[in-house]
Amino acid sequence: MSGKTKPLILGITGASGLIYAVRALKFLLEADYEIELIASKSAYMVWQSEQNIRLPVESFQQEQFWREQTQVKIAGKLHCHPWGDVGANIASGSFRTLGMIIIPCSMGTVAKLANGLSSDLLERAADVQLKEGRKLVIVPRETPFSLIHLRNLTTLAEAGVRVVPAIPAWYHNPQTIEDLVDFVAARALDQLDIDCIPIQRWQGRH
Repeated sequence: MSGKTKPLILGITGASGLIYAVRALKFLLEADYEIELIASKSAYMVWQSEQNIRLPVESFQQEQFWREQTQVKIAGKLHCHPWGDVGANIASGSFRTLGMIIIPCSMGTVAKLANGLSSDLLERAADVQLKEGRKLVIVPRETPFSLIHLRNLTTLAEAGVRVVPAIPAWYHNPQTIEDLVDFVAARALDQLDIDCIPIQRWQGRH
């Protein structure tokens, strides 16, 4: 492993806003974390739609792809898994991790997790975090929320999942899209006790 004791699972679903995943991965790799990355089947289609770039299917090519997107060539360790490989290490509770973050998280994924369904590796890995009592953070990117969405999110929150909607703040005087994205990614990683994204935090009045 890298300088960190356990790997972190990074799940990427087909919700809009894949830039959140790219920025979170960038800072995690720069901070020398070991990342087990799994993109859902729908993430491939959304990436093509949002970026007009094809996300490779092969694990080795995908590792190169994410390093190119993050512009982090060497730091950290990155292992990518095919979405259908339910026999991967992260599918087992005996594989110890720091937890898992799903960023962005689609409402379809939320629904499956809330009902104990796992039809691919991403969902299975998340289900493992729940059954093992490990940290699971989701960053839902949807608006507006329907009553069904809210009930599913409530079910996950009651099960111990940390829900961090992709809602940026403005008190840090953001100047770029990246500033807005980084704030959300940093607050999501806060839930895992990971502080690797430099953001201006609220200091209160002096």
